[in-house]
Amino acid sequence: MVIWIVLGVVLFALVVLALAVRPVVARLPRLRRAAVALQRRATEAEALRSAAEELQARAETLQERAAVAQERIVLIKAKRGE
Repeated sequence: MVIWIVLGVVLFALVVLALAVRPVVARLPRLRRAAVALQRRATEAEALRSAAEELQARAETLQERAAVAQERIVLIKAKRGE
């Protein structure tokens, strides 16, 4: 008699577990597509970050060159007596 009660409790627990897992398993394909889309966006974001760092480095270089050019203009004007 005790064995039947234990088997009944175990079977009931397995049925409840199956009912709880079923919606999650049904959503797996959508979750997989979402994960792939997020991975793709992360890759794009990394590429954009890299491009932004390159642009920032170029802007700093151009700023330095502009400062040097400004100094040269001041020297040229000073030599002319302006």
